[in-house]
Amino acid sequence: MAKFRGTIRHSALEGGHFQLVADDGTTYEVEGSDAILRRDGARVEIDGSVDRAALSLAMTGPRLKVKSVKTA
Repeated sequence: MAKFRGTIRHSALEGGHFQLVADDGTTYEVEGSDAILRRDGARVEIDGSVDRAALSLAMTGPRLKVKSVKTA
């Protein structure tokens, strides 16, 4: 499990999805059910793992499987 810190952003691409724009500039598609992950502009710290093998229509970066999230 790794820690990721950044800002949640909504993308309208391919029907809409949420992504994490990490502080280092990397963009991840977030996968999780916490309401914080659906708040555009929220600053968060996420514990999770990157699934580079997952397929998605979003095409905005690798999928980040969220184990836990808190506001930063």
